[in-house]
Amino acid sequence: MGKLYIVGTPIGNLEDITLRALRVLKEVDWVLCEDTRQTRKLLDHYQIRTPTQSFHQHSNIQKVDWITRQLAEGKNLALVTDAGTPGISDPGGVLVKEVLRQGYKVEAVPGASSLTAAISVAGIPLDKFVFLGFLPHKKGRQTLLKQIELSEYPVILYESVHRIGKLLEELAGKNYYLIVARELTKKFETVYRGTIEEIKAKMKQEEVKGEFVVIIKGNRIYTKNEI
Repeated sequence: MGKLYIVGTPIGNLEDITLRALRVLKEVDWVLCEDTRQTRKLLDHYQIRTPTQSFHQHSNIQKVDWITRQLAEGKNLALVTDAGTPGISDPGGVLVKEVLRQGYKVEAVPGASSLTAAISVAGIPLDKFVFLGFLPHKKGRQTLLKQIELSEYPVILYESVHRIGKLLEELAGKNYYLIVARELTKKFETVYRGTIEEIKAKMKQEEVKGEFVVIIKGNRIYTKNEI
C-alpha cells in the first residue's frame, strides 16, 4: 500500500525547503502539483527527475481515482502546491480526506507557509487568531467582513493584488491596526504596519504586486506597548 506525502515547498525563496522534503520528492513515484510548470522549476533547481501530475481545484473525480489507484498499486506520491503548504486555501484538504477515507496513509512533511511567515514578523500577540483564507468575491463576503468587525481575536486572511485595494476600502472607517505582508521571502518583500489610512498611503507610493497576507488586529484602541 502506498503513501501520500503532503510536502511544504518554498513560498518564494527556493532555499526555503527542508532536507526531508527534497529527499521525499526524489524518492516518491509521482509529484502531484497545482501547476506542473511551476513545480518543475523547483524540481529542476534541485535536479529532481521525479515525474509530475497535475492536481488542482478544477481536477475531477477521475484524477482522484487515478491517485488512489496508484496508492493501491503501492506507489508513493507527494502533493505540493505552487507555494507553501498544501491544504491551506487550496484543494489539498479534499484529496487528503478522500485518501484517508479509503484507508491509505497520509504523512506531513512540514515546510514554508505564508501564514506562519507573516505571523512570525507581525510583532503583535498572535497566540490566538482567526484565519479566513481568501474572502469570497461576492456571496458571503459582507458576512465575513462583519465577523471580522466582531471578532475578539486578530483575523488573518489572504488577498490578491487585484483585490487588496478593495479590501482596504471595505475596512475603512474601522479602528483596526493592520499588518499587510506582501512578496514574503522574495526580493521585494514588504511588511506594512499601521492604521488603514496609513497603509493605503504607503501603498500608493509603491508599485503594488504579489500575494498578500493581511492581519487585522481588533476594533478597539491599542496602546503603543501592545502594538
